[in-house]
Amino acid sequence: MNKRFSTNLRAAAVAASLLAGAAGAAHANKPWADLGRAPTPAEIKAWDIDVRPDFKGLPKGSGSVKHGEEVWMAKCASCHGEFGESNEVFTPIVGGTTKKDIETGRVANLRLEAAFPQRTTLMKVPTVSTLWDYINRAMPWNAPKSLSVEDVYGVVAYILHLGDIVPEDFVLSDQNIAEVQKRMPNRNGMTTDHGLWLPNYAFSGKPDVRNTRCMNNCPIEGDIKSMLPENMRDAHGNLFEQQRLIGPMRGWDTTKPPRKEPLTQKVSMAAPAPAAAAPAAGGGADVTALLNKNACTACHGVANKIVGPSYREVAAKHKGKADLEAYLVGKIKNGGQGVYGAIPMPPQPQVSDADAKAIAAWIAAGAK
Repeated sequence: MNKRFSTNLRAAAVAASLLAGAAGAAHANKPWADLGRAPTPAEIKAWDIDVRPDFKGLPKGSGSVKHGEEVWMAKCASCHGEFGESNEVFTPIVGGTTKKDIETGRVANLRLEAAFPQRTTLMKVPTVSTLWDYINRAMPWNAPKSLSVEDVYGVVAYILHLGDIVPEDFVLSDQNIAEVQKRMPNRNGMTTDHGLWLPNYAFSGKPDVRNTRCMNNCPIEGDIKSMLPENMRDAHGNLFEQQRLIGPMRGWDTTKPPRKEPLTQKVSMAAPAPAAAAPAAGGGADVTALLNKNACTACHGVANKIVGPSYREVAAKHKGKADLEAYLVGKIKNGGQGVYGAIPMPPQPQVSDADAKAIAAWIAAGAK
């Protein structure tokens, strides 16, 4: 064999072997192996904001009942009532607990045959860390995570004071919160008798329910115990557009009529096609997206009253009003009370000027 040809043949064989090895390694990798990147320490710190029952994650700081009352009146009372008794918007936070409950750590009204008419937050929540964590990450609902550490401590202290857990002159802090935990009315109300996932992903105990696992084309059987009224069907926006397209569960397209299939029929869990967006307004802005982004649909429907009036009712009431768009922008940004009843419209300072103007222009044009 020609020496030059033999050398070239060996080189070609080596190259082919290397290519085959690379292809095999690539084939062995998982499909997601080259996707994404490791999070940075700053990103982890921004996400890791939870506060555990042992108070790990609780930031240092303090807040008085008095300061909490000031924050409450400004940012919380419009939805939860001045004394946590609530109103037509949300269920009560305070009520149903007694001094005896604080002593025992078990809320009697949760166990009585004739239960207290309304299960309030302080009746149910076992840990004060749950209050701190939820208020810190989610409140106020129109501007979550906008409260300072002092504000959160103060609001929690105010709620605890309303429940007679701490006195009026109390200052809640990271130094004394563990002692306050010992006075939570339902601190001994938790149970671990049900099934639990262990840290090693093993399962322990008996499950809460007994059922057959089904991940696709599952039969829908049984009696309907509750029904969503038709006027509320699309009150909070299209449920389909608000759910991830991962896993077996899908939100129905609530812009369309309800399904008519019998309950015993197998219904495919395939996601429906998303509904068309609402008409554009004010420089081409998608009004549906703006309403959803700014949580406007929590209280207002396009054509139906929820907590506040429908957008079309607002448009009809103020039709022909001079400077209507500017008036509506002011109501959106600054809130108000009395035009549509006693329930106030909380200020919405988080809505940008551009969004407020686009929404106002759409309402002024008839909300259609």
